[in-house]
Amino acid sequence: MKHIIAPSILSADFANLQRDIEMINASEADWFHVDVMDGVFVPNISFGFPVINAAKKHAKKPFDVHLMIVDPDRYISEFAKAGADIITVHYEACTHLHRSVQLIKSVGCKAGVALNPHTPVSLLKDILSDLYLVLVMSVNPGFGGQKFIPQTLNKVAELKEMALLSNPDLIIEVDGGVGMQNIGTLIQAGADAFVAGNAVFAAADPSQMIADLKNVDTHTQSA
Repeated sequence: MKHIIAPSILSADFANLQRDIEMINASEADWFHVDVMDGVFVPNISFGFPVINAAKKHAKKPFDVHLMIVDPDRYISEFAKAGADIITVHYEACTHLHRSVQLIKSVGCKAGVALNPHTPVSLLKDILSDLYLVLVMSVNPGFGGQKFIPQTLNKVAELKEMALLSNPDLIIEVDGGVGMQNIGTLIQAGADAFVAGNAVFAAADPSQMIADLKNVDTHTQSA
């Protein structure tokens, strides 16, 4: 399967959100990545249901919703109603992670779990077979434009080894500092999906950048 590109609408121009959504619709991107931040779990606030509902009306590709919030179980059904296709919760925010994952599935969404940079992938061993996706944070969550953390490569490779044993169809997604300089190396390490924020929306031609990320030559990339 060719790797997945998921532009983050957090980096879009909110004064022209419909325009940017239609650009993603027409591009080679696979998903919309939707970052939800509450100002508690992470030191930033993004947007909530009104913006997601408005964006969903124009989007023609799946919504990959990343919840950077405390006690996400309270809102999972609402995000499903707002149009989420994939809902990813943070390991660090869920006291009863198995329950949270089953709740996501019960509302008809695919379940993902995100890991902060300091969290070992080994902690997901007992739940890996229940997941559609694991999101490996390659920066500390909360703000865009941060520098990629090199240790992420080792985490992706370790997670890939774990997945081959218990869930070979698992999608390994990477979020933070991903661009043409490292996407090929991440693919070689075992990553399948990539969140692209500033890399896309700060580019002179965002649609072309999406195409470049989608069609990268993995044999010529280095971290």
